[in-house]
Amino acid sequence: MLRLRSATVPRPYSKNTTMNPTLIFSIIAAYLLLIFGISYLTTRKLDSQSFYLGNRRAPWGIIAMGMLGTSISGVTFISVPGMVMNSGFQYMQMVFGFLFGYIAVAYILLPVYYKMNLTSIYTYLERRFGTHSYKTGASYFLFSRTLGSALRLYIVAIVLQKILFDAWNIPFVATVSVMVLLIFLYTQKGGIKTVIWTDIIQTTVFLGAVVVVLFYVMNALDLSFFGMFRSVADSDMSQIYVGDVSHPRFFWKQFFAGVFTVITMTGLDQDQMQKNLACKSLKDAQKNMLTYGAMFIPVNLIFLTLGVLLVKYAQQVGLDPHSLAGDELFSTLATQINPVTGELFLGTFVSVLFVLGIIAAAYSSADSGLTALTTSFTVDILNVKNEDPKLIIKRRLAHIGVCLIMVAVIVLLNFYGDDSVINVIYMVAGYTYGPLLGMFAFGLFTKHALKDRFIPIVAILSPILTYFLNTYVHDFGFAILIVNGVLCFLGLWLIRLKP
Repeated sequence: MLRLRSATVPRPYSKNTTMNPTLIFSIIAAYLLLIFGISYLTTRKLDSQSFYLGNRRAPWGIIAMGMLGTSISGVTFISVPGMVMNSGFQYMQMVFGFLFGYIAVAYILLPVYYKMNLTSIYTYLERRFGTHSYKTGASYFLFSRTLGSALRLYIVAIVLQKILFDAWNIPFVATVSVMVLLIFLYTQKGGIKTVIWTDIIQTTVFLGAVVVVLFYVMNALDLSFFGMFRSVADSDMSQIYVGDVSHPRFFWKQFFAGVFTVITMTGLDQDQMQKNLACKSLKDAQKNMLTYGAMFIPVNLIFLTLGVLLVKYAQQVGLDPHSLAGDELFSTLATQINPVTGELFLGTFVSVLFVLGIIAAAYSSADSGLTALTTSFTVDILNVKNEDPKLIIKRRLAHIGVCLIMVAVIVLLNFYGDDSVINVIYMVAGYTYGPLLGMFAFGLFTKHALKDRFIPIVAILSPILTYFLNTYVHDFGFAILIVNGVLCFLGLWLIRLKP
């Protein structure tokens, strides 16, 4: 595999090729002071249950905005604009599928979770099949979400390392440790309640940053608002639909991959569902889910439009965009100095917005991920109950443990990776969320009980078989999630009991 650090950050680096490190540090410090202020205001007079569900009092509109920030993450902020160089707007085929996935989550999964009054959604598997399925589902979530959250935080950590901390000779492990420590400090008391409110600020910051950068680049290219749309529409990079069945990004393959990606990575994910379960009622949770899903289409269109404009701008200033990996395009133009002019490619203002954007996007995703991992480990693995007198101590120790594991995984990712982190995230989800898809589908759409002790075996074999099919029979692309889920469902059918 290619090393991520060589694909996601601009080449080459020196102390004189990037924006001023002191300015970057000042921006980050001011932003974190704001987040800690919000954390303080949201953690007064909280009880132990506020960490998990925020006392089920969160307004659905606030949650919808925060969930958007959690899903977008620093990976989207950096990777999606660069995708246009290789696949144009074809990513939108998957985004259209996302919308239908959110509808399915709102009207199939949420009613079940609310009816059963769940704190951890994997408790459903215990009540439906037994302890083995419950522990298997929670374990898959813990593994998948740890790796997914680490990947999302890694791409931002490596960029900050190159544009800031390398100039001060601070090692990468220290950079990552401090980033995770800060997340722990502002979430360790308030949990999901703090995450919901801090995510509002973080989502607003990074969406505002990308919109302002979009208009800045538009003006730099001397385009009017409508001229920008004409320029993007006339570009070869604006192609969305792929009708060739043999193509890895064939429309229907991408569309259904998008549907099931949302069903699993949102509907079967404790991180995302924990926020939905913090709503006041099922109707509020459904309104939240539909609103959040609808926002995904325009937001991704903005990121892809920015990508086309960045490619055109790079060509205008004499930089070959195709000499960069996809994840390098935005970060190079935002943080690097043009060797011809001796000034930042896009100027100091855009550089400031870029740093704010990636910090906000990274923390918006990472803080909720760490909180959800703590919740799942405490409730599902340790079986800590609300009446446990040592609940807070055990939860806090679990929170610390999750943070330490996160640091270790990110440091390991510094040695191994792939060209595009967003592709890695979807492929990881395909293998790890597939068994969850199979188990929940079997529980919801059949009346059979299962031989519970054999469920972990089926859940392990289905991704292994999926890997061999994908490697030696046919490249399923992002659709490996569906294949994996189907194989798990069929395996469960073989160990079923009479209704």
